[in-house]
Amino acid sequence: MVSMDELPESIKKCLKILEENIDILSNVELDLEDQKEDELTSGLELHDLYDMTDDVAESTKLKRAEFSLMRRKADP
Repeated sequence: MVSMDELPESIKKCLKILEENIDILSNVELDLEDQKEDELTSGLELHDLYDMTDDVAESTKLKRAEFSLMRRKADP
């Protein structure tokens, strides 16, 4: 792997900007995903609601894990 000292100055600047904005980018992505999930569905039965609740819980866990992974990768 190439050390930070070996990278051209322009790439170093880009990496610094990305590191500073990783939280903002992650939040934008999460907000866009949340908007897709906010659609209403009618005619559901109780078991459908339980399934949807499980799906939302799993999705939230995955999003947190992805966010944590991106944060760890961004930290030097």
